[in-house]
Amino acid sequence: MRLIALLFALVFTLPAAATEEDPDPFATVEIATTPLADDLAMLEGAGGNLVVAWDDAGAFLVDDQYAPLTGRILAAIGELTDRPVRFVLNTHWHFDHTGGNENLAGEGCLLFSHDNVRRRLAVDQFIAFLDREVPASPPAALPVVTFSDSLTFHLGVGQVRVFHAPHAHTDGDGIVHFVDRDVIHAGDTIFFGLYPFIDTSAGGSIDGVIAAVKAMRALCGPDTRIVPGHGPLMTPAQLDEYLAMLTGVREAVVVLKDAGMSLTEVQAAGPAAPWDEAWGQAWLTSDQFVELVYASLPGGAD
Repeated sequence: MRLIALLFALVFTLPAAATEEDPDPFATVEIATTPLADDLAMLEGAGGNLVVAWDDAGAFLVDDQYAPLTGRILAAIGELTDRPVRFVLNTHWHFDHTGGNENLAGEGCLLFSHDNVRRRLAVDQFIAFLDREVPASPPAALPVVTFSDSLTFHLGVGQVRVFHAPHAHTDGDGIVHFVDRDVIHAGDTIFFGLYPFIDTSAGGSIDGVIAAVKAMRALCGPDTRIVPGHGPLMTPAQLDEYLAMLTGVREAVVVLKDAGMSLTEVQAAGPAAPWDEAWGQAWLTSDQFVELVYASLPGGAD
């Protein structure tokens, strides 16, 4: 579990372009396929997990990772169906989920997202936690169809409902529910096996993440499969473990913050310590996650 979580944590921070030190950070990336149904599969590579559904009319793709991987992603989809990709849904704006937008639009795909995803992709962004500037995407990479609350696709896999999770990982998260296949794509509201990154500079919050997870849990039956933004395929029981960690850390931080402690004092008190062994060994440290939780609570950072 920790090795898998580490892989997805590392690829989230891969450079968006080649550098002199690492001219091709994607050279060894392969796309792995996990069947979820006869017409639905999870794809893993570098960046956020993908889900692809297909029918005789074409394929529907959730997220598209990095631009250099588009050819490999399309090749993996080509092993599943000879139909072209028609629709691409971005779960949020981060570059490891939208990097292939321009390429796929050039292949004739129609791009969909929440309103705030297009808004953020259209202008320069700054991810404070990563200390990273992200330039605006070219016009061809911007979603053509956006929604504010929810959106439903009617495809060969049945009803695919997308709904907004406000101020969760970001301010534009979309949760994708393949209703008739009992599969949920959580986007980056879930990092399974590691503390989640909450992009507070893009409107994210711990309360929004918890609300998103509770909304997904309400959709689950005993056999529901949940595809996290990063990490391995999950069961409802594992979703419960994730929710227990989120709520436990939040509650512990709230008690200390309400007592008047500064962020440094809260971190020193170790409010996430009971969860560190299971969740804090791969990417974010306990102190880093506590900082994100503290900053996103009402009242913000000190």
